[in-house]
Amino acid sequence: MKQIEAIIRPEKLEPLKDAFLACKINGMNVRQVLGCGNQHGWIARNRGTSVMINMIPKIEIKIVVADDRVEEIVQVLIDTVRTGEIGDGKIFIKPVEECIRIRTGERGDIAL
Repeated sequence: MKQIEAIIRPEKLEPLKDAFLACKINGMNVRQVLGCGNQHGWIARNRGTSVMINMIPKIEIKIVVADDRVEEIVQVLIDTVRTGEIGDGKIFIKPVEECIRIRTGERGDIAL
């Protein structure tokens, strides 16, 4: 199993949810985050003072999938959220040792 974590543009969340639903990805965690990368933000003027706004709103998505679906899901993610502009985001893939469904006690891929 692998955990796929993606940082994406907020406006791409709904299209990504639809794409995941079409791929039968049933569970995901979503949270709003602030961050900066190559985008570096912008300079705003407030009462004659320049202020660097470099914490840009993003969406963080986490899903856990079976090893054999990782490439498929990553490609769906890229195809859905890519705009070709700076600030499209990043994808991180991490190994997951175990998954346990609390309700039934099932373990492994079947618990996903």
